[in-house]
Amino acid sequence: MSPSHSVTPPTYTSIPISVSGSDAITRSIKNLNDAVSRRRQWPEFASSLDRPNSFSASLTRIRTNANHFRVNYLLLIGACGALSLIGSPGWLVVTAAVVGLWLVIYFFREDPLEVWGHHVSDWAVLVGLGLVSVLVVWASGGLGSVLLGLVVGLVLCGVHGLLRNPEGLFLNENDAASQGLIGPTSPSG
Repeated sequence: MSPSHSVTPPTYTSIPISVSGSDAITRSIKNLNDAVSRRRQWPEFASSLDRPNSFSASLTRIRTNANHFRVNYLLLIGACGALSLIGSPGWLVVTAAVVGLWLVIYFFREDPLEVWGHHVSDWAVLVGLGLVSVLVVWASGGLGSVLLGLVVGLVLCGVHGLLRNPEGLFLNENDAASQGLIGPTSPSG
């Protein structure tokens, strides 16, 4: 009874994203600056140090401070890693370039990476940057000193997290919402 006709399935196409290399790098650097700008002020970081009362209070302090000062801790660990290479400035520059590649090409990139008109998958970027990193560490021979610097940074962060009294810490709205302390507000009416 019904006429026989074929139904053509809809076709979907992706919208091509064409971003120049310099624009992608500029946006990645802006994203990096935005991430670093979320650090807490250094006077707040260095104030209110005392001993915890108990082991459970110590663990609570470390957890609270690690969440509140996470960007400061990452900067401190990175600075300790960089200071460990101060004896060989050439490798310091090369290592800084590799870290910069990681930040710009992998962590803070918004758009798909294209090289000579071909899309490069995130997996290929990860493997490529990993190989470059291993090559630089192997060629520099500075793995021991970099690891020592990173461990010193981790220890400093752990000691700070243990001794910094979190009683006077204030959360901004985004932090409070992400921790479930406040919910979305509804308009009263």
